[in-house]
Amino acid sequence: MPSDSKPGAAAAAADDSIRAENRPFVPALIVVDMQEDFCPPNGSLAVQDGRTIAPLINDLLAKPGFVTRVATLDWHPANHISFAANHPAPNNKPFVSLIEMKNPAPGKSTETKPQRLWPIHCMADSHGAALIPEIESNRVDLLVHKGQNSQVEMYSAFADAFGNHGLKGAGGSVDVDLAFELRTKAVTDVFVVGLAGDYCVKSTALDAVKAGFRSWLIEDGTKCVVPADWNKTKEELCAAGVVVINANDAVIMRLAAV
Repeated sequence: MPSDSKPGAAAAAADDSIRAENRPFVPALIVVDMQEDFCPPNGSLAVQDGRTIAPLINDLLAKPGFVTRVATLDWHPANHISFAANHPAPNNKPFVSLIEMKNPAPGKSTETKPQRLWPIHCMADSHGAALIPEIESNRVDLLVHKGQNSQVEMYSAFADAFGNHGLKGAGGSVDVDLAFELRTKAVTDVFVVGLAGDYCVKSTALDAVKAGFRSWLIEDGTKCVVPADWNKTKEELCAAGVVVINANDAVIMRLAAV
């Protein structure tokens, strides 16, 4: 994914602002969906070069400055709405077809969104749903299983596609209220890596802002389904308040010095 000087400048400015204003800085790391089905060579929804970011993620997991380290897992039932195989032809082509998805929250079924269909992936308890062995899972403090409600997509670790959040609000989609867990540790900043940059990583970083955290996306710690669109994705992230950085930026170096 291409990079430029603007994200680095934004990161430096954000870090300087935190220091200058003596604001609390209590960081957490969120490692998104580093699962077999999202990684070559055999993943059903493999992201190109997805496995190659594991060493960088392990370096981040080892940094003592993080007060907690979270890993998320897509954890779908067999009848999940995003699986192309669960829809009739001809509108059931993975990566291409779109279906209409309804908000599962009580009283909101008239609210709809288009949902892209995917190959079957990350079925609960399957090999494809497992965290890849290259990730040092012994350093992970909290696992979040998401996407468990068959009727709605959940890219973000904080909320489903309609913004329903929390254990009740997300209607069984997730087994951890991540925002609540982070607040119990007084977290102020979340740093997001993993797969894929243009879907679950992006959505998690955006929802971190909505949940009231300062949000940082480490771009050399992610890979995208459509790498050519990364600059457009970065514009969306930055416009929403997410700071896009690299793993060698000063704010990351602070985490190694604790």
